[in-house]
Amino acid sequence: MRKLLLVIGVLLAAHVALLFVQPSGAAQAPTGDALDVGIVFDVGGRGDKSFNDGAYLGAERAERELGARVRFIEPGEGSDREAGLRLLAAEGMDLVIGVGFIFTDDLTQLAREYPNTAFAGVDYALATDAQGNVVPPPDNLAALKFREEQGSFLVGALAALVSQQPQLGERRYQPTRRVGFVGGMDIPLIHKFEAGYRAGVRHVCPTCTVVSQYAGVTPEAFSNPGRGKELALSQFQSGVNVIFHASGSTGLGVFEAARATRKLAIGVDADQYEEAPGHILTSMVKGVDAAVFDAIQRVQRGTFRGGIYQLGLAEQGVGYVYDANNRALVPDAVRARLEALKDSIIAGHIRVPTER
Repeated sequence: MRKLLLVIGVLLAAHVALLFVQPSGAAQAPTGDALDVGIVFDVGGRGDKSFNDGAYLGAERAERELGARVRFIEPGEGSDREAGLRLLAAEGMDLVIGVGFIFTDDLTQLAREYPNTAFAGVDYALATDAQGNVVPPPDNLAALKFREEQGSFLVGALAALVSQQPQLGERRYQPTRRVGFVGGMDIPLIHKFEAGYRAGVRHVCPTCTVVSQYAGVTPEAFSNPGRGKELALSQFQSGVNVIFHASGSTGLGVFEAARATRKLAIGVDADQYEEAPGHILTSMVKGVDAAVFDAIQRVQRGTFRGGIYQLGLAEQGVGYVYDANNRALVPDAVRARLEALKDSIIAGHIRVPTER
């Protein structure tokens, strides 16, 4: 009997001790008064030099300037994404952000389950009802959307104008009327990039040809540099001088092809000049960092509201890079033309299509 009591005592002590043990790498629940933010990255994760890195920069700024505590989750495939969002919501985060359209359904469901938690979806995909009316997101969910077609219009015009230049800086070309586009996953969101790009090309060069290809039909199409290089090489070999990519880290392969052929590429989402110095004509930038920071700041100030946030040229949500790195590749006359087009879009004189 004494031995039995001793064993029970040992087991009880072990059980109590285990209550205070947390597995390595396990999540810590929010504590204290600081704002707690959880972010789940999209396919490609950190280091994509594009979309996800933009979200990270916005969150990093919020940590530095607002004192926010931010937890990042880089999911694997499939249900891991939903599990990451659900974990953050269950922990009581003040704001949960999903980076990428693929989180749309999960964010919508969780926003309904956790009405007292703020949610934000970068590139949230809006649904429509049977009559074609947009279905608004839940009241506690901010749909952060960008007018990618507007920024893409400008870089399309740039690509067309530059492709006809016999010389750019120290680089000489056989002028052509062919420009390229490499998309990631063949979906409506990326079609917006292509539609704007095509419209910009046609606006300044009605006889120009746009060669367009996509890396695939699954989310993995955004993280396949090998495929990106293959597509870009075929386009460059067909006479294309400039390729605009909207393909996540697949675009790193497009940059490799530009280096190999001494041609030019256009980056996306963030300034991607450093990925191939001298071969990046410009980048069509999206203010993902600013949008993420703004959402966090709104929660901190108590002004957060759900709804649809459209960020275009007028809101500085999209744009193109022009600085010391690429100035030699963009003639002054071309730069002036782009700025005039930008003003016309903002004023509503040019309406950029969103569909191909």
